[in-house]
Order: sequence, then structure tokens, then C-alpha cells
Amino acid sequence: MAEEKTELLKGTLDMLVLKVVALGPIHGYAIAQRIQQISRDFFQLQQGSLYPALHRLEDRGWLRAQWKATETGREAKFYALTPRGRKQLEAEVRNWEQMTDAVALILRTAE
Repeated sequence: MAEEKTELLKGTLDMLVLKVVALGPIHGYAIAQRIQQISRDFFQLQQGSLYPALHRLEDRGWLRAQWKATETGREAKFYALTPRGRKQLEAEVRNWEQMTDAVALILRTAE
């Protein structure tokens, strides 16, 4: 039986978070839910990986955070993409597409 690999490749989590936040300001729990929904439950982020990623992205100046009330009236930290974050997202998507193209070439020809 083949071993299942559902772990994110290094750096992939940052790109996914930046992409979700690019859609509009959003709090951490909603980021995890959106990634899970869009990936059709393939990715289920744990708080222990999501929140360190959010802090890291904020420290790098790619996200900015602001406390606001959620739709249920609770206070939560909402994250928004900065102009530097948008440039980083574009670069990461470009790199990802190049890498997946290269892997696809190898998979199609290496037999």
C-alpha cells in the first residue's frame, strides 16, 4: 500500500495563506477553513502551523493585522495583504508554476 503524503511542501503554506488573504481581510480561523474548503478537505491546517506562519508573514511585512469584530461579534485579528506581500505572492506563484511544470516533465518522460 502506498504511503499517503498530505504534508505541505516547505514554503507552500506561506503561499497558500498569502493567496487566501489576497481575496480580502480575513481572520486566522477563516483562513484555515477556506484552505480546507478550497482544497476539498485535502489540507486541514492545525493552529500549531497556521499561527506561526501568520506571525512570520507579518514579521516579514507581507501581511498586516488589525483587531476587529467577527460576524459573530467576537474580536479577532484580521490579516490583510500588503503591497510587499502581493509582490511576494506573485513571485511564489511563478516559482511554483515553474517547479510543477518541471516535475510534470520528469513524470511524463522518466520511465
